[in-house]
Amino acid sequence: MTISDELPQELLVQPGWRFLLSHPAHFISFGFGSGLARKAPGTFGTLAAFPLYSLIAPLLSNEMFMLFLILAFALGVQVCNMTGKALGVADYGGIVWDEIVSFLLVLFFTPPGWYWYLLAFVLFRFFDIYKPPPIRYFDSNWHGGLGVMFDDLLAAGYTLLCMALVRSVLI
Repeated sequence: MTISDELPQELLVQPGWRFLLSHPAHFISFGFGSGLARKAPGTFGTLAAFPLYSLIAPLLSNEMFMLFLILAFALGVQVCNMTGKALGVADYGGIVWDEIVSFLLVLFFTPPGWYWYLLAFVLFRFFDIYKPPPIRYFDSNWHGGLGVMFDDLLAAGYTLLCMALVRSVLI
């Protein structure tokens, strides 16, 4: 699925760099530009979490990192709501702050090793794209910034549950 497949007729603004730089909320909600990818913006947003994690995690204690995630989630509710209103679409595909924050949570609990990071990425994208219950319910029924952020948090939970199961079998 591409952004052009998701473009509704009522889109108020065609997002681009000018739009992103017009307000800090748009820049953040579009994942510092990663959400402008023409194809698979959610995947690019998820990938953007990797360098962000490697920059932030070493600087913070575990408690401070969790506080950072809580604040990033709360900020996401606000900025995604603002950007959705500006675009005229609550959960536009290029809004990827939800993927970034939720995948940062996944990375926090992911064991070290490229294979664990790859598994985490694949599982998170799977749950975010296919939205098994109850993710699909919340994605369809919760609107605004909280709805945008919450369904990805559930995808992160499913990802972490699956990774814990895989780890318990392997270790």
